Amino acid sequence: MSVFSITDANHVGISGLVSSAESGQVVTLSRHGKPVAEIVSREAMDLLRRDRETLRDVVLIMTRMVTDSGNRTELDDAMEAFGINRDELESEIKSGLHTLP
Repeated sequence: MSVFSITDANHVGISGLVSSAESGQVVTLSRHGKPVAEIVSREAMDLLRRDRETLRDVVLIMTRMVTDSGNRTELDDAMEAFGINRDELESEIKSGLHTLP
């Protein structure tokens, strides 16, 4: 990992910083001695994004497991709870008010 102040990074230039990141180094930029940004390769960023998505999915699954009471709600019951009538909804869909994927 390389750490540069904003001033030093400016002297190195964006091309040099990107080359370092492309070679696998994490380039940290600091302001007043505190890290404020990092430059990483596209490959590293893709991996981080994929890991974030996976973690989000795991949290969602675990939350559902913990909160699942086993009770299921029928669609018509849910619609009734929200004051939605199936006939009205179908009419709105046919009139183009709602679009289906």
